[in-house]
Amino acid sequence: MDTAGSGALVVAGVCCVLAALAHLACIAIGPAAFRFMGAGERMARAVEAGRLQPRLVTLAIAAVLAGWAAYAFAAAGVIGPLPLTWLVLPAVSAVFLVRAVAFPLLRPVFPENSNRFWFVSSAICLVIGLLFAAGTVGAWSRL
Repeated sequence: MDTAGSGALVVAGVCCVLAALAHLACIAIGPAAFRFMGAGERMARAVEAGRLQPRLVTLAIAAVLAGWAAYAFAAAGVIGPLPLTWLVLPAVSAVFLVRAVAFPLLRPVFPENSNRFWFVSSAICLVIGLLFAAGTVGAWSRL
């Protein structure tokens, strides 16, 4: 880990790990955490009713974020190499950046998510996407 790109990827990976842990905390804490995170009343009520779907969706998001963290750490040289890193890093960056700017199009699909959810999560996605992009550019020659 000897470049600015590696540093950006480490920070992006840590951000992904923290985001994954926040999603797991929602599952562990329950409806109050879903409400606090702005997931919407419908999602919180589904958790209260004991439905499995909100927990599974949240678990899947946490797993994807953990996987993306692993790719960031691998490209930064913190862990061993992973397959197709040269393809995964730009794709992850694109997903985060598109999510950051596409929230006006997504809001009607998830009308119960709070404004706080949309603005905070979009800002977080923008930062992580920029970190992945900068790290990918910095690490490209090593991928």
